[in-house]
Amino acid sequence: MQAAPAAAPTANPYGLVPALQQGGIIAISVFTILVLMSIFSFYILFTKLMQQQKIIAQGRKVRASFWNSPNLRDASTKLEAKSAYRAIVDDALVAQDQHGKLTDPIDQHDWMANSLARSQGAISARLGEGLAFLATVGSTAPFIGLFGTVVGIYRALIRIGASGQASIDAVAGPVGEALIMTALGLVVAVPAVLAYNWLVRRNKSIMEDLAAFTNDLHGYLMSDGAVKPRLGGAAPSRTAAPARTATAPSEPVRTPTTAK
Repeated sequence: MQAAPAAAPTANPYGLVPALQQGGIIAISVFTILVLMSIFSFYILFTKLMQQQKIIAQGRKVRASFWNSPNLRDASTKLEAKSAYRAIVDDALVAQDQHGKLTDPIDQHDWMANSLARSQGAISARLGEGLAFLATVGSTAPFIGLFGTVVGIYRALIRIGASGQASIDAVAGPVGEALIMTALGLVVAVPAVLAYNWLVRRNKSIMEDLAAFTNDLHGYLMSDGAVKPRLGGAAPSRTAAPARTATAPSEPVRTPTTAK
């Protein structure tokens, strides 16, 4: 006598897919929006990290070999063609050439300072691209998830009213859907906020290095290459010479003479 075949396992009625199916178009829309927010947030995070790491590597090259060149044009060839530091140097050279063509020239110091500040501001704007999206995701994703939660609770109350009893079978699906949307909103928002704060801090550090390089470049141009930043190495030690007490030469004592 053969044994009866085992019954096929039933699917979990309280998983993510059943919750979305029960929630309808609203639950599916909220879930899709949160997933897209998460994908774009991680895309921005990784692309900005690569951009920042590239500029940091360029800064190391500048400190290693840039200021050893005989002139600024030769030094610029050592930098990558589309690097942030190369853009600042090229803008400085262009500003230097244009200053002599002004019909009503202004002070060269102010002209170069404004040109370098404009170039530095353009780089700062490029570094900040995409960060507004991370801030938006971090501030709105919990509320989008909360919207799905409100809809799920509302559907649970409708089921309770329709069935006439608050049984677990009637409310488990909608309440589970509501909790899933709340969790998804937090899962999307927390990484976006952490990524935003981390990238902003790294951008601040990069801009500090660029500002230091811009100041050094400005001093180099205004001194015709005479002023250069101190390169790596220990500062020369200065030992104080022993103090010498200055003594006034002794004068012979003169005794007053009386007239005879």
